[in-house]
Amino acid sequence: MHLQFHGAAKNVTGSCHYLEHDDTRILIDCGLYQGGRELEEENRNDFGFDPASIDFLLLTHGHLDHCGRIPLLVKKGFKGTIVTTSATRELARLVMLDSARIQEEEAKYKNYKNNKQKKFKTPFLPLYDTLDALNSLDYFVDIAAFDEPHELCPGIQATFYDAGHILGSASILIEFDTDAGRKKVLFSGDLGYNNRAILPDPASPPHADIVIMETTYGDRLHKQLEPSIEELYDAINTTIKRNGNVLIPSFALERSQEILYYLREGVEQNRLPQDLAVFLDSPMAISATQIFKRHPECFDEETWDVINSGRDPFALPGLHFSRETAESMALKQMRGVVIIAGSGMCTAGRIRHHLRHNLWRKEAAVIFVGYAGEGTPARSIIDGAQSIRIFREEIDVHAAIYTIGGFSAHADQKELFNWHRKTGSPERTFLVHGEEHAMTTFAALLTDTEVIIPENHQQFTLF
Repeated sequence: MHLQFHGAAKNVTGSCHYLEHDDTRILIDCGLYQGGRELEEENRNDFGFDPASIDFLLLTHGHLDHCGRIPLLVKKGFKGTIVTTSATRELARLVMLDSARIQEEEAKYKNYKNNKQKKFKTPFLPLYDTLDALNSLDYFVDIAAFDEPHELCPGIQATFYDAGHILGSASILIEFDTDAGRKKVLFSGDLGYNNRAILPDPASPPHADIVIMETTYGDRLHKQLEPSIEELYDAINTTIKRNGNVLIPSFALERSQEILYYLREGVEQNRLPQDLAVFLDSPMAISATQIFKRHPECFDEETWDVINSGRDPFALPGLHFSRETAESMALKQMRGVVIIAGSGMCTAGRIRHHLRHNLWRKEAAVIFVGYAGEGTPARSIIDGAQSIRIFREEIDVHAAIYTIGGFSAHADQKELFNWHRKTGSPERTFLVHGEEHAMTTFAALLTDTEVIIPENHQQFTLF
């Protein structure tokens, strides 16, 4: 049995892991690289395997860095089966179609620019297009439920466990019948943070022989949730009082819905103004919120209490959905409002337009509520940049900057350690999906297993 790493090796994007046993080849995730230009160029490189040879793709969840290269995989010849949860399938459809649109727009712009400058280059092609994304949906199959074994083929079964990260997210145990007996390989996927709103805590993992786990926050602890909520309310109230806009760069899946949940609570508890105007300025986040409402089976008891009382967990009186471009553009005339827009790392999307119009204003505020990878505009702002470049224009940073870590969708170091401890004493543990410092720090805590931090495209023989 062989294990290969073709993404999220010593970085946090492009998750893609390959298992081969006898004549069966399995992928766990096939994500897009995000971040600096060097990382994004990796998307156009070879996968490191033949897409047409893959029998199964097991998808842990619908974030772009886990599902974003699936349309390219199909374009390159994949004809296997994609196995995931129903909620993940719906979210992945949304994410892949949006990514295809961005790929097409980027190609169109680059070709227009080259033609305008009379640079007669070979036409720039999108990584994949909308048709590729739609074609990939033909290969999806839903599992029946969490915790129930799903037979992939004779001698190989996969069991999905609730990872509590985003709607439908899963850790996946793959069991193989071998000459040496049954072997168990466990992929953590991205693990959620306990005691958050909307979703249950991550399920306890089963024992395994081999563990492949994420380490996004392997070197730190999160702020407590309640102080984080209070800090969010204080930042909003302070900014609104001075008639400034509050910008919240937010991931469309999970984080936007979580922020809406707590804004609703803040208004209901009179901790925020009753007439607070909130604009969800993200077509993807709007659609994702609708998908959330279609999957209440994924909610925790706290959210069910809200639903059973006749309230909408994600609605508040002053909420407005800005789906159309014209509605988004009109927000630059607004003052004293909250704008939630993507992307969370400020690498693309409408948030960049809002930063351009607000970042230089002393009365404004930017609240970061999620992870910001190295090389992203969000990380630059968080690290204290005096200015950042947006749309070929240098924008000074005068707005108040808040970084609130308690809303993270990822487990922190303590919770990662406790999750791993429940897997028994695996023979080997491979650390992925983290920056190198986070991995090495976390590796030092694991004393009951051989710890390996793989390189990209590195191969290992397991059994």
